[in-house]
Amino acid sequence: MNMAPIAAGCAALVLALGGPAFASTKSAPASVQVWLTTFDGAQRLARQPDLMRRAPQGEAVINIDQRIRFQSIVGFGAAITDASAYVIRHDLSPNARSALMRDLFSAKGLNLSFTRLTIGASDFSRTDYSYDDAPPGQTDPELKRFSIAQAEVDVIPTVREALRLNPHLSVMASPWSAPGWMKTSGSLIKGELKPDAYPAFADYLVRYVQAMRREGVPIFALTLQNEPGFEPATYPGMKVPPATRAAFIRDYLGPELQAQSPKTRLLDFDHNWDEPNSPLAVLADPKASAFVSGVAWHCYKGDVSAQGPVHDAHPDKDVYFTECSGGEWAPKFGDTFDWLIQNLIIGSTRGWARGVLLWNLALDETHGPHLGGCSDCRGVVTIDSRTGAVTRNIEYYALGHASRFVKAGASRISTETASTDIKAVAFRNPGDGRLALIALNAGKETRRVTVRARGSSFAYDLAAGACATFVWREPKPRSR
Repeated sequence: MNMAPIAAGCAALVLALGGPAFASTKSAPASVQVWLTTFDGAQRLARQPDLMRRAPQGEAVINIDQRIRFQSIVGFGAAITDASAYVIRHDLSPNARSALMRDLFSAKGLNLSFTRLTIGASDFSRTDYSYDDAPPGQTDPELKRFSIAQAEVDVIPTVREALRLNPHLSVMASPWSAPGWMKTSGSLIKGELKPDAYPAFADYLVRYVQAMRREGVPIFALTLQNEPGFEPATYPGMKVPPATRAAFIRDYLGPELQAQSPKTRLLDFDHNWDEPNSPLAVLADPKASAFVSGVAWHCYKGDVSAQGPVHDAHPDKDVYFTECSGGEWAPKFGDTFDWLIQNLIIGSTRGWARGVLLWNLALDETHGPHLGGCSDCRGVVTIDSRTGAVTRNIEYYALGHASRFVKAGASRISTETASTDIKAVAFRNPGDGRLALIALNAGKETRRVTVRARGSSFAYDLAAGACATFVWREPKPRSR
């Protein structure tokens, strides 16, 4: 995992009422609310004095036109892995657990509205397992052993609580491996899917979606394999080349999912920015493409700019950013925070992403529990298994600059910047019409950011290495 953080600053100016967890105050109708994170971390999602909107004056660094709209937003969040659910449920007292879940998922907290589950074990599980394991040498093509009992222990109760706190939460899911008996390796580790197991694996994934729905957890979107170009040696994984994915989707999973769970979207790829030709190869098959709703991306190789050309080639397909992990390889607050804001919160959404997900929602003080794989990954929060103390990490504040102020169903709107130092993205929220502008100063000097929208403007001195979210209310625009 190479995040290569940049030394920059991010200012997120959020135009919305703040919740009590962030010491919100009322604002006059013509005012703009400002929430700031500084490069040194001295201020983190901290409320600043309101700004007043005035008639346009001075050169606009950021021009906003809410009449020009792009994708709608599903949400921002992080994966509820086995490890995350375990530490939340076992390393916190009931009161502390409730408080943390409210802080993460309620509208008065971070308001996370997107999450990801693993279908069976990942590297962040305490044991290797699938939902249909068989003894060595045996198979189960009729899935008589199928059971999601493992998920019922910690994951499902955690997701149910998140859904109670945020009914707008969208849940996606990805397998790290098919059951071992379906694979050429005969194991959850390494191997490819056997052609004669295609029908059983399609049935396995659809049964998972149905079983979760019965448990009160609707699966919004499904990928058929996490990181299908990677074959890890120490934890579950499975190589699924583009031609295999296309055939499997076209002839098995696509038709069965459409027949049994038509509301669940199917996303292809779920892997890094450096291989855009992989999803393009799947989408080049018209019959497979007909069942694919979008493409999912990870951050560990390549550049966020890869999302745009794939979307341009297939504008009818959605884009989702589904995994990026922080870790102790990038411990500096400012560098890492700004990399996350510039590449994921701003870059990915400007690259058409409807949702943005980090990896583990929560881990313990030893970066686990985990099996193989990453030994120094960092969760959005760290829960000390000895004391129950909760640490809100860099990733918490990066997510919060978007998740707390950009509601599910918001539209990305036109944002043009006249300065190469200022990176920005803006959204119009449904219902109340509030705008949320997230701006990042990627330069080395303080910049006066002048924002112009609908005949009014405001200005803010954004320090180098600072990130601000601006939020204000605008009347409904007239169509062009």
